[in-house]
Amino acid sequence: MTDALKALDGDLAGLSFEQALAELEKIVSELESGQAPLERSIDIYERGAALKAHCEKKLEAARLKVEKIVLGQGGAVNAEPADFA
Repeated sequence: MTDALKALDGDLAGLSFEQALAELEKIVSELESGQAPLERSIDIYERGAALKAHCEKKLEAARLKVEKIVLGQGGAVNAEPADFA
């Protein structure tokens, strides 16, 4: 992994799903407008791809957490911690 990709991963790690999705939506709008110069389009496309992967990772973690929710004795709902490693 290059230093630039490592820095990008570190930058994304602090973003919530909602923050990453909002940034991704802005990038999509900018790319769809066709107004960005080629080099900027390439840069923001790469950022968008990283944001998409980050969002997918967050969604998968949420899915795993939901799968850990189980119905306990007496009808009580218990949540077991999911292993996200």
